[in-house]
Amino acid sequence: MKLRSSETYWPLKHAMDTSYPSLDSDITTEILIVGGGITGALMAYKLINEGKKVTIIDRRDMCNGSTAASTALLQYEIDVSLHDLIKLRGVDCAVDSYRNGKKAIFDLRIICDAIKSECGFEFKKSIYFCSLKKDLPFLKAEFKCRKEHSFDVTWLERWDLEKMGLNAIAAIESKTAAVMDPYRLALDLLSYCEKKGLKIYDRTNITSTQNQKGKLVAHTEDKCTITADHIINCTGYESTETLTEKVVDLKSTYVITSESIPELPKVFKNAILWDTSTPYVYFRATPDNRIIMGGGDEDFRDAKKRDKLLPKKEIYLLKKFQRKFPKVKFKLDYSWAGTFGETKDGLPYFGKPNPDKNEHYVLGFGGNGITFSVIAMNSILDSINNIKNQDLEYYKFWR
Repeated sequence: MKLRSSETYWPLKHAMDTSYPSLDSDITTEILIVGGGITGALMAYKLINEGKKVTIIDRRDMCNGSTAASTALLQYEIDVSLHDLIKLRGVDCAVDSYRNGKKAIFDLRIICDAIKSECGFEFKKSIYFCSLKKDLPFLKAEFKCRKEHSFDVTWLERWDLEKMGLNAIAAIESKTAAVMDPYRLALDLLSYCEKKGLKIYDRTNITSTQNQKGKLVAHTEDKCTITADHIINCTGYESTETLTEKVVDLKSTYVITSESIPELPKVFKNAILWDTSTPYVYFRATPDNRIIMGGGDEDFRDAKKRDKLLPKKEIYLLKKFQRKFPKVKFKLDYSWAGTFGETKDGLPYFGKPNPDKNEHYVLGFGGNGITFSVIAMNSILDSINNIKNQDLEYYKFWR
């Protein structure tokens, strides 16, 4: 599957400064991670630090799938609002999922510091705003629900938003959010883990996997085999190629990035922003004073149709931006299209689809893929060791 189109910002920024070999011989490993994006890198970090022997592969260059197209807005808020998630999954699962997301942001900061990553991690506020009167009751219900469950949120009126330069009716301000460069962090994690023994192979495509005498044997396109005790699939939206259960609806999404703005408005320095519309649009800034905006989502059909829409989506997003921030001049510098997915409850999938097979999945879909992957770090060992874990229950397959 072609996950993105055109040139995204992050790889160009780093000019692909790291490369790895493809696999050209049969190997044996304790754990094989399939998928070399941010999720696979985080799983490798957890397992290597636990003393496991780990190999990671990717069919592309490392980190050049969805990770390269991610806008990396780190929020504890899930694509499904808290009050709606309670209706779907119950109070415990919903509230724990929001709290897990909040903890994941702080855990990620600890990881960035531990490996001395240059990913530009910065804490921000999150501003969840509405622009239409019909969305105001929904936003008020969400604010009330978060307050009831002790989340630190503040209600902002139109005049508060006008001071920020944002044309909107009202908003919920959350104190915990962050931004970073996901491509850089993934590369830094792989580099750190390689020094601790991680084996890394890119441009290595798995064509089939078989059970043989209690082991899993993965066969590559180049006729090599990888024998492992466990396989962890961190293949994101491409997991639809290997799963029998339909867990996600694929979407096309679009992103534009501005030229550097010398006098970046204060709101972009302090916060990330997203709105209540369906599909929603979102905004963040980069350390070099660019603004990244995403949205314009549509059902995914195929990569060619998705990519043909990019010029129209550029115009659509630019118009949306000017309506929200009429005093900010947005000069387009980069744009790209990507594929992402939505689950029925906005939550990830962790663990083993087949309890009798040592093949695990870590699938963080939607706008919270990175924080979901951090949450999965705390349960992956329990999945491997067949130990009960609350998150593995919340985010199980066939739920």
